[in-house]
Amino acid sequence: MRETVRRHLGKVVAGAAVLAAATAVLVGVNLPGSEAGGSGDRQANAAAAEQDAIAKDGVVEAAPQEGEKGIGSDPLTDDEIERAEKASVSGQMRSSARDVEGDRGPQLLSTNLSEPEPSDSGATPPRRAEVVYYDYKKDAVITKTVDLRTGTVAHTTTTQNVQPPPSQEELAEGARLLIADPLGKGLKKDFQHATGKALAGPGQLQLSGMVFRKETVKRVPSDLTECGKHRCLQVVTKVKNGPWIDTRALVVDLSTRTVGRLG
Repeated sequence: MRETVRRHLGKVVAGAAVLAAATAVLVGVNLPGSEAGGSGDRQANAAAAEQDAIAKDGVVEAAPQEGEKGIGSDPLTDDEIERAEKASVSGQMRSSARDVEGDRGPQLLSTNLSEPEPSDSGATPPRRAEVVYYDYKKDAVITKTVDLRTGTVAHTTTTQNVQPPPSQEELAEGARLLIADPLGKGLKKDFQHATGKALAGPGQLQLSGMVFRKETVKRVPSDLTECGKHRCLQVVTKVKNGPWIDTRALVVDLSTRTVGRLG
């Protein structure tokens, strides 16, 4: 009985405290004077508070218009990239070199802004583009340095046994060779299992990959011993909007257009 009364009294006391607090709030709101403000001020303040509480709509601004030329160490503009790539390929190079598919012309790998040279002087050194190609006919990397001011090739270097990162075109061709090769049977089977569809080409995959370095493995199969001199890639495959498919044990020699397996 005492416990019942005590709980009842607790509810009464708690209710009184809430009522007193509410009354104090009402009194504070209704007090006249400069601190509380008149009814007009209260309405204006409430409207302002409500407006501040509502998030303002975001404004999507148009990207600034890109100029034809960059300044200093700015990234290359689209116009500069186009002019550098056009200037870097001579008629002789176009007719003698071969790309990853065996067609005439070298395989473009990358186009980037060159670092300033030690001989450059002045506050704004000349802007140059470094255009890197791979010639599959000679298994050679060709680097053209283009002066963007004059639109002429300033330097050309040709090296072998050097393998820059692959381009997307090379990864696509590597995946195409994987799909067509008997060693790609597991890739096609996993794709069929994941999607219920047959894998017909690289366009159905999301591709990444790297140059295969034979120094990183203990035992190199006989058909991959020329990697390093040849252009060899490990293609990483993923179902678009789906799972990864493990193809790390397969190496594509793009120079000979063959596929080898590690381990």
